[in-house]
Amino acid sequence: MTEHAHRGEPLDAVDRRIVAELSRDGRLSVRTLADLVHISRTAAHNRLQHLQQRGVITGYGAQIDRRSIGLVVSALVVVRVAEVPWEQIARQLAALPFVEKVQAVSGDMDLILTVSAPDHEQLSQAILRDIHDLPGVVSTRSHLILDEVTGSPPAQSLGTWRA
Repeated sequence: MTEHAHRGEPLDAVDRRIVAELSRDGRLSVRTLADLVHISRTAAHNRLQHLQQRGVITGYGAQIDRRSIGLVVSALVVVRVAEVPWEQIARQLAALPFVEKVQAVSGDMDLILTVSAPDHEQLSQAILRDIHDLPGVVSTRSHLILDEVTGSPPAQSLGTWRA
């Protein structure tokens, strides 16, 4: 059985509550999680393992404020590619310094990147040299991020979904 064999399997109400609680605080102990969801510790542990095996929970990590670590300028970079499989170029782009995220999109563009750097000079270098010079990149368009407001993680909306 592959790692993601049960990925399409819908989540039941308990799994949705587990995922929602972990999206609020990924450092919850199994004991605390069990108490919050009103199940035994053994059940919570087993469900966590199952959610990880299914690929629902892909990892745990800290959410970092870019500015607090010196990445004070960010941009969305729209990239058009040609003659290179998008998966290949997406992996190459994601490996570049300052590239936080690469997303394949529909429409007249191919990829959207989130790029953050310490200053405008390093952001320009990342876009004009590192990104634009990759073989297969046809063009880039950059949009500086002036401000952002973070919404709720998708998992916190699971209770509103109709299964």
